[in-house]
Amino acid sequence: MSISVITNGSALTALQNLNKTNDDLAMVQSRINTGLRIANAKDNAAVWSIAQGQRADIGALGAVKMSLDRAKSIADVAMSAGESVSDLLVQLKEKVVAAMDPSLDAASRTAMNSDYKSILRQITQVVQNSAFDGANILDNSIPAGIKFLANADANAFITLSSKNLTLGGAVITMAAASSIGTVTLATGVMAQVNASLVNVNQALGDIGSQSKQLQNHATFVAKLTDVLTTGVGNLVDADLAKESAHLQALQVQQQLGAQALSIANQAPQVILQLFRGG
Repeated sequence: MSISVITNGSALTALQNLNKTNDDLAMVQSRINTGLRIANAKDNAAVWSIAQGQRADIGALGAVKMSLDRAKSIADVAMSAGESVSDLLVQLKEKVVAAMDPSLDAASRTAMNSDYKSILRQITQVVQNSAFDGANILDNSIPAGIKFLANADANAFITLSSKNLTLGGAVITMAAASSIGTVTLATGVMAQVNASLVNVNQALGDIGSQSKQLQNHATFVAKLTDVLTTGVGNLVDADLAKESAHLQALQVQQQLGAQALSIANQAPQVILQLFRGG
């Protein structure tokens, strides 16, 4: 190799190697700082695109989970209210049976009828107040039930059906104005109370089954979210132990490269020796 003060090939080579080491060092430091092996499309466009698609699904599943959580809350409130209605019907049956006693005097029968009507009003109050976030599936305000998200594409749904527990309906057949003021009236109401108890308990069973379905699906969505999150991590997360070892190696290379460049820069000094006098 010729010696020149204009072009120093050794220094250029050393500088290229040092720049390459510095670039690698910056990349490793970025991976350590962010924890990501692929932080943007520049690192690996194909893998980054796949990871972004999965992140979008994870975000959508978060919305699905929120929808299912709301559904479970609505179902839980309805179950609690329905159980209260069932307990009130048990009390109601006691009053009706007592009113069927022909030995009751007028005052006792009037008091019994007053208690009966009071329990009917309590049933109405419970049903009217069984709403969560404005949704009530017991007062016939949403006869078609409510649909909730079931997947990330929002094209599948789980329906929480409505149960009409208002007085005089298909489930609780006693009208709000019904009475047990006479033995005959009490006898007629007795059949309605028995039927209403069966109907309410069946309605609660249906709501309970749907609530269990919602809970199971919410568990599946949570597990699916975890799996997708792990999958994204496998694609883009950095192996910090490996990057730490690589960082140390590059730091040594950087020091050696800097030293090599320094030596290469000193080479033209040899030319001065050729022009010194004897």
